[in-house]
Amino acid sequence: MNETLRQKIINVCNEKIEKKGENVGLSFYAFFANKNDNPTLLMEAAEWWIMTHKLDHFEKAVKIREMAKNNL
Repeated sequence: MNETLRQKIINVCNEKIEKKGENVGLSFYAFFANKNDNPTLLMEAAEWWIMTHKLDHFEKAVKIREMAKNNL
């Protein structure tokens, strides 16, 4: 995963956890605006989420943040 995406995931997870608590769930779409302004990065996130880790559509933000921090 490239560093830009990794940092974006960590930052979004931190924001969601701060606002909604440790049990908040999210999907990889949480890292992007509603318009497809960066399809390459969106596909990288989708591949990491779906193909590499076979994650469910919604996962706990704390889990995703730790995975990103550990560069898994």
